[in-house]
Amino acid sequence: MYKIAVVGDRDSVLGFQALGLSVFPTDTAEQARQTITQLAKEEYAILYLTEQLGEQLTDLLARYESQVTPAIILIPGKEGPLGIGMKNITSAVERAVGADIL
Repeated sequence: MYKIAVVGDRDSVLGFQALGLSVFPTDTAEQARQTITQLAKEEYAILYLTEQLGEQLTDLLARYESQVTPAIILIPGKEGPLGIGMKNITSAVERAVGADIL
């Protein structure tokens, strides 16, 4: 069975543990890179990543963008939204539907 994980700073990810998701607090982008690479090898289908780390790991996100699993979805961190996650979702919907419906 596939699993879902959340990667980001401690304050941003610990709340997801109450929902039954696997949480992986990381302090640096390099730790997040290693964690995501390891989780991709395991049975994780969805990885939520804070936008703050996502903007530092654009090369890693590009590598997994064309793969079916894991789907890496950017979420706002404790500092607030940067708009990157919403831009990515809008782009994916536009590719799928052919128009910006959001």
